[in-house]
Amino acid sequence: MFALADCNNFFVSCERVFNPGLNGRPVVVLSNNDGCIVSRSNEAKKLGIKMGVPLFQVRELVQKHEIVVFSSNYVLYGDMSRRVQETLRTFVPAIEIYSIDEAFLDLRGMEHFDLDALAKKISLTCLRHTGIPVSVGVAPTKTLAKVASKLCKQYPKLRGGCYLYKPADIEKVLKTYPIDEVWGIGRQYTKKLRALGVGTAYEFTQLSAPRVQKMMGITGLRTWKELRAEACIEFMQANPPKQQICVSRSFSKEITDCKELGMQVSMFCAMACEKLRKQNSHCHQALVFILTNPHKEDSPRHFESTLISFQVPTSSTLEINRAILQALQRIFKPFCAYKKAGVVLMEMVPDSAVQGSLFDELDREKHRRLMKAVDKINQKNGYSSVAVATQSLEGIKMNRRYLSPQYTTKWSDIIKVKV
Repeated sequence: MFALADCNNFFVSCERVFNPGLNGRPVVVLSNNDGCIVSRSNEAKKLGIKMGVPLFQVRELVQKHEIVVFSSNYVLYGDMSRRVQETLRTFVPAIEIYSIDEAFLDLRGMEHFDLDALAKKISLTCLRHTGIPVSVGVAPTKTLAKVASKLCKQYPKLRGGCYLYKPADIEKVLKTYPIDEVWGIGRQYTKKLRALGVGTAYEFTQLSAPRVQKMMGITGLRTWKELRAEACIEFMQANPPKQQICVSRSFSKEITDCKELGMQVSMFCAMACEKLRKQNSHCHQALVFILTNPHKEDSPRHFESTLISFQVPTSSTLEINRAILQALQRIFKPFCAYKKAGVVLMEMVPDSAVQGSLFDELDREKHRRLMKAVDKINQKNGYSSVAVATQSLEGIKMNRRYLSPQYTTKWSDIIKVKV
């Protein structure tokens, strides 16, 4: 058995914990640079606010219904996520962190427990300890646990916990469960399935296994089996090393100068390389991309990326940054105003599997020692204490006009109670 603990409207819920006056009011949280809506309260959903819509497109609706708007406060959300995870760990032998607001719980060997009561107890305890409402779905597979957790959100009478295990109950739920909401089925597969007349999860399970595998591959077949209560997706306590590392940001203002853009890209490169070394990996390839504002129809539009390959896999910020900046020079256009850029590291190999070259002119042992020293200094004294000369030292400037205090991590923002 598996359980999925999913925090309800997580970013909004974090804001409400420290501002109870927001309860019952429509609230939304914006993405970086106050761009798009990434979290909505139930009240905001009822008003027709869609997920991912840019704020400027619903400005009138926000003003008309006095919707409360917040900038993303990831320091607060990360700390609240940690508190929820620590609470979950007190109930089960192990948890698998899936995202900032979701975690799978390992219930194997706990089948003799009253799992419905356990799910409700976990939900209630998380609410009491952290103030965050959590939906806990329990089922024989991870995919069905996802379905069960969504049922908790739709039906308050379940009191935050749902145990979905009886074949008749699973069939009944899947007959009304939209195919586009199934975990692992994206937009492209949804279009293909709907073209075949498949609109619900149950109809998907009625397809033959060979047909599903031919159309969706082994990943789709796993999802099909999971919906039929056959566990295929293993529980993982430790996250496997990433196969790609991407660092990208939208800028608070558009950038027209190549040098200024290069400083931002160098910073993204340094952040990505630090993550690469942290997971003890090297990369064969790196990609840099830049794009203008897609919402400005009256300005020149430009999106371009370029791929760089390294003869010997590397994790050196110096080597990767030099190649990235050279590539940026080739794709930059002076008449364009760039709103976003990013760096992606790809084709990862473990440190122990790096194949050298007879013609390599770089002193890689010297680079390795230097990067180790830089990481150690930055870890002790703060990010960018030591940085490459081309890197922006001012950090990433973002529009955060609606930012709430960091209630749990900053002494000056701790709530003061008047007696």
